[in-house]
Amino acid sequence: MVLNKRKNDSPVMQDIAVQGIIEKKGQEIVCLDLRNVKTAVADYFIICHADSGTQVRAIAESVEAEIYRNFEENPWQKEGLENSEWVILDYVSVVVHVFKREKRYFYGIEELWGDAEVVYQSA
Repeated sequence: MVLNKRKNDSPVMQDIAVQGIIEKKGQEIVCLDLRNVKTAVADYFIICHADSGTQVRAIAESVEAEIYRNFEENPWQKEGLENSEWVILDYVSVVVHVFKREKRYFYGIEELWGDAEVVYQSA
């Protein structure tokens, strides 16, 4: 099933991205709802980590495949696959950050957006 892209599809895209992360066993998934944050650059930030560069790449590829399958949409911007330490998939309204564990805690993205509502958090 391919969904038509509409502005209000960002919550659905966020859910699909999370499923792609879960499929490849991404760890400590956090979804931040930025829609009520005045300076936000997207509707949602999704953050997770993995223990290896190989797993970081696999998670990013899984998210891309799931979103393409459902929306026929590629990321507007994609960065970090070369090193696979911090991959960013930017779908404009939804931005997915896949980190290697140590890089996630070094950069602390969640703390930068502390005023955002956490809409999903895995254990």
